[in-house]
Amino acid sequence: MNGADILTDTLLASGIDVCFANPGTSEMHFVAALDRKPEMRCVLGLSETVVTGAADGYARMADKPAATLLHTGPGLANGLANLHNARRARTPMVNIVGDHATHHLAFDAPLTSDIEGLARPMSDWVGRIANAGDVAHRTREAITAARAIPGIATLVLPADAAWTPVAGGTVQAAAVSPPRALDPAAIAAAAAALRSGRRVGLMMSGHALRADALAVAGRIAAATGASLLCQMSNSRVARGRGRVDVGRVPYVVDQALAFLADLETVVLIGAKPPVAFFAYPGKPSSLLPPSCEVVTAAVAGQDLLQALTALADAVGATPSGAGATAAVPQLPPAPTLGPLTAAAVMAAVVRAIPDNAIVVDESVSSGRNFFALTAAAAPHDYLQLTGGAIGLGIAMATGAAIAGPGRKVIDLQADGSALYAAQGLWTQAREACDVVTIILSNRSYAILEGEMRAVGVRQFGRNARRMLTLDEPAIDWVSLAKGFGVEGLRATTVEDFTHHLATALAAPGPWLIEAVI
Repeated sequence: MNGADILTDTLLASGIDVCFANPGTSEMHFVAALDRKPEMRCVLGLSETVVTGAADGYARMADKPAATLLHTGPGLANGLANLHNARRARTPMVNIVGDHATHHLAFDAPLTSDIEGLARPMSDWVGRIANAGDVAHRTREAITAARAIPGIATLVLPADAAWTPVAGGTVQAAAVSPPRALDPAAIAAAAAALRSGRRVGLMMSGHALRADALAVAGRIAAATGASLLCQMSNSRVARGRGRVDVGRVPYVVDQALAFLADLETVVLIGAKPPVAFFAYPGKPSSLLPPSCEVVTAAVAGQDLLQALTALADAVGATPSGAGATAAVPQLPPAPTLGPLTAAAVMAAVVRAIPDNAIVVDESVSSGRNFFALTAAAAPHDYLQLTGGAIGLGIAMATGAAIAGPGRKVIDLQADGSALYAAQGLWTQAREACDVVTIILSNRSYAILEGEMRAVGVRQFGRNARRMLTLDEPAIDWVSLAKGFGVEGLRATTVEDFTHHLATALAAPGPWLIEAVI
């Protein structure tokens, strides 16, 4: 056995059996080791941003890390944007980044770089393997770190550490760290706030937004009158009929301020106080009213379901008590026939979501109202862009499909952001991923037009318009999809779209529908 074999066996012993990869020369011994382990599923991405984005989507649905394999510093750098999104989602991930052999670094070859320096801003743990004998220990450290936060662990593997033989021995699994203990005083303070008679919002993130935890939160809301809230930066939300509904803070600052204006107290369960995505002239960064009290009941890394259960007990919301009593949400009306609009796409998709689907939402400006509509859809899991670095949707849908075989994946995708990682369509075709990608084709960076107005710009000249539009020439998404091996369809009317959507949902994927709006 060599160091690469030890690394592979340690991953497998620790339950990591999927590796999203874009390897290079420095990683060939690790590729050979992976080839000797058919139980490891290896998934090739044509760019590193697909690799890291797919690992994010996989881990969100599998509730365990995937590994990534990246080629030296530049390969890691190509994947950093989606590592940023994954870190904001607190996604567990183990990145294996190959490097030159240790004796070769002194020669400053062209691909030599400061890998650790590149990794640190987007990683929660960074480590380098010193030699082949160090592989097992450092790999276990990386896996434990990724699980414990959870978060991004980046492990640098020098080529000679991979190829050097290692004396035989029993491969050990990485340790599993228990969640951090809850603070009884924090639970008591949160319970007191909920019983205070003030207008309270229960702001949740992480596992608190899964179906089991939301059911407990619904009992708390029924017992105390608290509002159930979440923000846009959440890794996964249980949505649809039969699940407790939760309100999401709007992206637009003025709308968010109005949405939260009545709150006197916010209780945080794994979440942070809501802030604006960006600063705007004359507008606040914090979205809470200035006098709003913030009480932290539990933080990321603690057992959020346990925290909600303890909080429910403290406020007398017993399991036999009533749940949330909000009106049953209704599906939006079927869209009116005629030219296709973003609103018509959203209504048609919500009405068509299959039971137990996975919905990936990178619709950006076209789908601002989509989340609220999904409360009436069939039960599903909802994944969204977390860190604001666009270009995640296609890759995340790919990883989610690999983690959830037998589940239909629907990816609502803005056209501008889809171009950041369109290569992910090829991986969907190769892996036979059951994904329906819906391109909201307005042929522009429409969100940036809104941002220009938000900062006070009212007149757009030629230079500004050429930086905001995608119509010179227009992208031919159907041809692009077919070039990657994905069935492509185009819709310009509501009739076309509903027909194409029914066709794509009824057949195994992948499919792409260009919705021209």
